[in-house]
Amino acid sequence: MSKFLTLYTWTTPNGFKPSICLEELKAAYGTEHIDYKEYAVNIGKDIQKEPWFIKINPNGRIPALTDHKRGDFNVFESAAILLYLAQHYDPEHKFSFDPVADPDNYSESLQWIFFTHGGIGPMMGQAGHFSRAAPEKIEYAINRYVNESKRLYGVLEIRFQQDGGRDYLAGPGKGKYSIADINAFGWVKNYAFLGIDIADYPGIKGWIERIQSREAVVAGLLVPKKD
Repeated sequence: MSKFLTLYTWTTPNGFKPSICLEELKAAYGTEHIDYKEYAVNIGKDIQKEPWFIKINPNGRIPALTDHKRGDFNVFESAAILLYLAQHYDPEHKFSFDPVADPDNYSESLQWIFFTHGGIGPMMGQAGHFSRAAPEKIEYAINRYVNESKRLYGVLEIRFQQDGGRDYLAGPGKGKYSIADINAFGWVKNYAFLGIDIADYPGIKGWIERIQSREAVVAGLLVPKKD
């Protein structure tokens, strides 16, 4: 059976990371090399807290991945899933960098992955929560997280203006589209939700447009199909 991976996910910025990566790998290598089935974990119904899911991810969060080809090996944390897929299913490093043959670009990629995982995701998640979802509007919290999100947009903009203008976060020259970009894209594309004017960040605007024009990205953003 070709679909030897199961992706447990929902329609969130973190959930879109592995679905986009999987669709990119399918398009690049073919379904005979990699394919997956999706399992919709409706976080609004707290399915991610059920005992069967906790066995897959003790943290009780989406996304998670099970690799049936490798002894039902489970992977949780979105960035860890991307790195796992790169290690085992991107042999030609079409969306990643060889840590041995290309150590500097590999390190650069990791730096931007960790920047997203430690900064962009948590800060923008909190900004969205306090701006949109919190039952009580706390101005201090809104200002704290929205302003920090703007600062992080500024860091990304600096990156895209470096070296005479870059297209992607990591790699030589203008950069190479990689898991570093996939890792950040799901969060950064939500600028309107945070009340951020993307016109202030032309480098980021071009980057978002390049990524969301890819067919595999469009497909990945449709995962999972909701009942």
